[in-house]
Amino acid sequence: MKFRSTTARTAALTAPLLVLGLTLGSCSLLGSDGSEPQQEAEGEIEFSGKTSALTGLEQASEPENPVYYVKIENTHGGEPQYGANQADMMIEELVEDGATRLIGLFQSELPTKIGHIRSARTTDIALSQPVNAAIIASGSAQKTRDDILGEPIPFYVWDWRDGDGWSTDPDKAAPYHVLLNLQAMDKAVKRTAMPKQNYFTFGQGPGDDDVTKKTTNAAVKFSSKTTTRWSYGGGTWKRSPERAATGQEYEANTVVVVFARVVEAGYNDKAGNPVPETVVEGSGRAVILGDGTATEATWNKPTAESTMTFTSKEGNALGLKPGHVWLEAVPRGGSVTY
Repeated sequence: MKFRSTTARTAALTAPLLVLGLTLGSCSLLGSDGSEPQQEAEGEIEFSGKTSALTGLEQASEPENPVYYVKIENTHGGEPQYGANQADMMIEELVEDGATRLIGLFQSELPTKIGHIRSARTTDIALSQPVNAAIIASGSAQKTRDDILGEPIPFYVWDWRDGDGWSTDPDKAAPYHVLLNLQAMDKAVKRTAMPKQNYFTFGQGPGDDDVTKKTTNAAVKFSSKTTTRWSYGGGTWKRSPERAATGQEYEANTVVVVFARVVEAGYNDKAGNPVPETVVEGSGRAVILGDGTATEATWNKPTAESTMTFTSKEGNALGLKPGHVWLEAVPRGGSVTY
């Protein structure tokens, strides 16, 4: 088992990236002065050990384990997905050639079977840091590995057999075959930092004056190759295409779509495609899909480590309603319709 840590990251994120005909790197940040909303969201829930940093929900007891940030395949080759339904929070991020990958953030429950596990990207740095999460992946390119190891982020990788709980699926071929027992991993690894703040600002959710439109359907377009569709019913949002094993579908109380600039990560994949890095720092357009509603807003996250906050078009600070959140980290050349 290897525990990774800590020097300052030096790679500059400046190169533009053209993803599937969408010029993404040339867009300027929206409201990028680094400021956060001055007022508190209505009913804002302050961080404490009695509430989950990932959901804002009250917990029976404070977790003893850190947050684990687990990379999960999101193409047909990785189906079915296991364990995502036990995540406190989910993220979908852009990878090369217009595809996407999922991340499950686990703390309150540690599944004995998660998969299929895939490789890390430099995007994972900013997405994992708000809650001091440990990144778990099947591997990484050398550039990604160097960047993650330059940060105070625990990093456990199948390629190095870090930690414990790794296995392979006999019905799958590499690179879609890696599985993880997170309970076994948690027992094996060095205890790491716990969350010190909420991932998002939690509160009462958008008020009636902030809501843009009532809707029960939305489509989030990452690229010409990948669109994730959402439908609302019974208090939760469900996605399509659904790649989870039967009975393991993740049901999101809130879907948050944020648009962020994309730069080149500094290397190509084996097929020669430039690998993108979504820079989830600064601010930009957001759409919050809540209780059968869509709310146009601005997201703000001054640094990689910051809690993500939201402001409505009317200038009101918004707190997400406590519950299970799916974060869609979309390039600015993408779209959301609802």
